[in-house]
Amino acid sequence: MEKEININKERIIKIVITGPESTGKTVLTEFLSRHYHTVFVPEYAREYLEQREGPYSYEDVEHIALKQIELEKMYLGKATRVLFYDTWLIITKTWFRIVFGKYPEWLDNKIRESSVDLYLMCYYDIPWIADPLRENPGRMRKKLFNIYQDEINKTAVPFEIIKGKGMIRFHNALKIVDRFLKEDC
Repeated sequence: MEKEININKERIIKIVITGPESTGKTVLTEFLSRHYHTVFVPEYAREYLEQREGPYSYEDVEHIALKQIELEKMYLGKATRVLFYDTWLIITKTWFRIVFGKYPEWLDNKIRESSVDLYLMCYYDIPWIADPLRENPGRMRKKLFNIYQDEINKTAVPFEIIKGKGMIRFHNALKIVDRFLKEDC
């Protein structure tokens, strides 16, 4: 059953779906946006990297981060009461740190200023599926999950961990989002 959301452009609730690779972020984001009759900010990194040939650079990742911010502005104007994000800058910051050992200074300020209301962290309890753009299977998924959780804790924004396989995962996310939206009213 789909949830009707009252359109209120004065207050758009921002919910980021995050987590390690291959934890169902995109599928969950699409599901939630359909359920709540709204739009979502797509993950730009995949689109960008699929069009590139050869290895990516620091400048490529910075371009991805800036484009992700630009997309937020575009989709914010199209959202109903809630805007979902298929990933956000915490993942990009971690990507910079792991691959390049540094990240742009402006990124911390953007994360602090982003006014995200809730993070949904997808747990790594579903199988990792290889694809040409994924780089972090096995133990790295747990390590990344812990890094993302630490970064979210620094923001003081609430977060919930989404576990379960198949429809159970979706229903767990729906319960959390419903409760959060009800509390926000």
